[in-house]
Amino acid sequence: MDFVGNQIKIVIVDDHPVVRAGLRQVLSAASDIQVIGEGENGEQALQLVEECHPDVLVLDVSLPKLNGLDVTRRLRAQGDPTAILILTVHDDNATIFGLLECGATGYVLKDEALETLASAVRAAAQHQPWLSQAVTHRLLQRSLPQSFPGNPSGPTGEGCGEALTRREKEVLCLLAEGLDNTAIARRLVITTRTVQNHVSNLYSKLGTSSRTEAALYAIRHGLVRVTQADGIPDEH
Repeated sequence: MDFVGNQIKIVIVDDHPVVRAGLRQVLSAASDIQVIGEGENGEQALQLVEECHPDVLVLDVSLPKLNGLDVTRRLRAQGDPTAILILTVHDDNATIFGLLECGATGYVLKDEALETLASAVRAAAQHQPWLSQAVTHRLLQRSLPQSFPGNPSGPTGEGCGEALTRREKEVLCLLAEGLDNTAIARRLVITTRTVQNHVSNLYSKLGTSSRTEAALYAIRHGLVRVTQADGIPDEH
């Protein structure tokens, strides 16, 4: 993606003025990032995206009028290409997986924001996933296999560049469950080298470059089922 003036244009939407000021200060310190708009509720988020055409929308979850999940759903339903970087205190399954499944590009917890926000914005601007460490751990550890090959109703791998083989789908499900290559090899009774080859093939076919990205692909395309908890609150 080419950025106007070599700067990434961003919009910040958070209902706390002090938080917005802090985010603006952090991001303004980066020479390649420019804050071009701010809002305090979900309706303003949609309006600012339409008017400002930012590269990245930095979006809180618990917003008045429309929460972050609703904003994300509407933007993706409209086919809007703006990268959506979620910045929130919420780390429950329902919030995390709901937003990722709806098309959020990244998910940053506010207690990590000062150290990682600029890097997260840069990654999101390139439409590369960026997840806080705690979110990555939850994504990999709380995903459950939806079904395994041999079940006709199981995952097909459709939608990726090349169809996944039966064994690759098995490996992907176990990878998303959080197993490392050695554990996958034991589960499938194959060698670790064979697992490594399957993982490499998965990266190539799915267009991913890490276990997190592959697991995120599996979740977004319904290849694994995740355990969800409570819904997302509309307000703090």
